[in-house]
Amino acid sequence: MTFSTVAEPLTIGGIAGLLMLGFVVILWPKLDRPLALLGAIASGLYAWPLLLTSEPIALTLLDRFGVNLVADSLGGYFILTNAIVTAAVVLYTWQAPKTTFFYSQLLILHGSLNAAFLCADLVSIYIALEVSGIAAFLLIAHPRTDRSLWVALRYLFTSNVAMLFYLVGTVLVYQNSQSFALAGLKTAPPEALAFILLGLLVKGGVFVSGLWLPLTHAESETPVSAMLSGIAIKASILPLLRCALVSDDLELIVRIVGVATALFGVTYAVLEKDTKRMLAFHTVSQLGFVLAAPIAGGFYALSHGLVKSALFLMAGSLPDRRFPVLQEQRIDRWLWIPLAIASLSISGLPPLAGFAAKALTSKDLWPWQSVLMNVAAVGTAISFAKFLFLKPAPGPQAATFTPNGGFWAAIALLLGGLVVGNGFYLEAYTAESIVKALLTLGAGWLIYWTIVRRLAVKLSQVAEEFDHLLGAMGLTSIALFWMALSW
Repeated sequence: MTFSTVAEPLTIGGIAGLLMLGFVVILWPKLDRPLALLGAIASGLYAWPLLLTSEPIALTLLDRFGVNLVADSLGGYFILTNAIVTAAVVLYTWQAPKTTFFYSQLLILHGSLNAAFLCADLVSIYIALEVSGIAAFLLIAHPRTDRSLWVALRYLFTSNVAMLFYLVGTVLVYQNSQSFALAGLKTAPPEALAFILLGLLVKGGVFVSGLWLPLTHAESETPVSAMLSGIAIKASILPLLRCALVSDDLELIVRIVGVATALFGVTYAVLEKDTKRMLAFHTVSQLGFVLAAPIAGGFYALSHGLVKSALFLMAGSLPDRRFPVLQEQRIDRWLWIPLAIASLSISGLPPLAGFAAKALTSKDLWPWQSVLMNVAAVGTAISFAKFLFLKPAPGPQAATFTPNGGFWAAIALLLGGLVVGNGFYLEAYTAESIVKALLTLGAGWLIYWTIVRRLAVKLSQVAEEFDHLLGAMGLTSIALFWMALSW
């Protein structure tokens, strides 16, 4: 029996089963952690055959309306990322005093993200994104402090406004083609394309529309930050990639936005002095890398998801969030070593998955993108030199770093995935690619050590205020409408 023969019941049963498990786990609170881990393992087992599938498996739900699911290798990378990141978060919180409600919402978020990665029509994507947004809101608000509640409500309102634009665009596409299929985007009116792209860009934290992201990811609890930045933010990114593959005009828009996002996010990341905010801004930049080369986006999303989740989990164990303070003290060497490995991977050093992902992305870039994305890659090396050049202590610093077994299990899973994931693209190991990676790292470290390390620039957060976020949505919609009308 081949995977394709059982793909339909596995796909539908898997989505429904994970969502139901999120509710069922409340009935067996003593099994909340094992059931959450079991759900993540099941997703991983489902994703693996997809990576080996040469032809996508289409599952029709409502043929007349163009409602269907697609199980393919592109979605497989995102589902595998979801599985590994969720498993790591469960392991990290295994010995923490988390409630059953936390694991219930974690499973619902996990299942709805899988649904978003499999949906291949506009209305199914809308439903999956809305469910994932509610689950993410509840996880952000879980501590129930005034700060967490405000951040969660801010996220929920921004997300709902974005999806309202998306829904209007979906209705316009249906009016034009009498179908919710993505193929309807080819003949859709410009305003429909603008509204749909705006909704996905805002929800996905892309370019200036993503200025809601740094505060949300930086101020959430450590495991929630890892989940949001590692995989949840990518729920809207895969639909954008699928839109780009529908027509050349949409692909051009997505590639332009991807390059702009990579440069925008990395500029903030280079100048940011707060560890968690730097990681959040760099997530914005890395989403640009995913969008800049749609065909390679799945593998890059996997590499970034593992690294960023690991970095957020480790950042929660640092003695301070401020880089200037960290530079004046020594970091426990057992924390510094995995921190350095993750930083080197995302900077593109072989033999880690970040190197292979960057090489595959470079191969799929158009000529006009290459120079700009190389600049963004140097900016990445500068950003993570802040972690690499922290001073490790010669001995253990038990007073500031007391990890448990769950921490090490999570970090081992994520970093191990970076080593194994490197095998997805062994063709990256050419003399040209290796030399380019080393030169990029050297340039980034040199610029950091000679210039950036001494900068005392204080970034303004005015643009991240709620009213300015709404203004950015309006300006983005105008730009997208003009681009859709022009092409």
